[in-house]
Amino acid sequence: MNRSPADILSEHGPFPGIDCVHGVTYDGRHVWLATGDTLTALDPASGETLRSLAVTANAGTAFDGEHLFQIAEDRIQKVDPQSGRVIDTIPAPEGGVSGLAWAEGMLWVGRYRDRTIQQVDPHSGEVLRTIESNRFVTGVTWIDGELWHGTWESDESDLRRIDPRTGDVLESLEMPPGMGISGLESNGHDRFFCGGGGSGTLRVARRPK
Repeated sequence: MNRSPADILSEHGPFPGIDCVHGVTYDGRHVWLATGDTLTALDPASGETLRSLAVTANAGTAFDGEHLFQIAEDRIQKVDPQSGRVIDTIPAPEGGVSGLAWAEGMLWVGRYRDRTIQQVDPHSGEVLRTIESNRFVTGVTWIDGELWHGTWESDESDLRRIDPRTGDVLESLEMPPGMGISGLESNGHDRFFCGGGGSGTLRVARRPK
């Protein structure tokens, strides 16, 4: 396994009225932060919050190119990003859901204490397969066919690239002490957006070449 320190490029926040960042996704222009009672759009260049949607948002967030998907306790909501209207809901996998990502027409759900990532049918909520991890799983993202997830245990947190077939850890980017990762998303190229949990911040980390 290749292990190295995470290269933190910038940090945004804390933001007014936001106590915790639970989930993170990116729609190609804006980073969306799941902050408990709202989904908040952020300009990743300036760090300015632009607008908020009144949606229950207490864990992972994903974007399929048209709609936002948001974990809300025991369900996953499909949300219109313009109006904030919840279009559909499916059941979330039972127990300890945390991260959420969209890839290849499927949702990928991080399950924190079970230390797993599950591929979920976005129409029915059916769990199609399970990938084991050896640490608590927070945020999840896919980029260029690579599966990455955040971990957070005690004061230690890292970004991990894993083999999506076996769950073997291929690469680890270790966060500085005290910097935990809650939500996780990539910009599809060279950056990771990392939710900072109770710090109420968003950190941007470099993706290794």
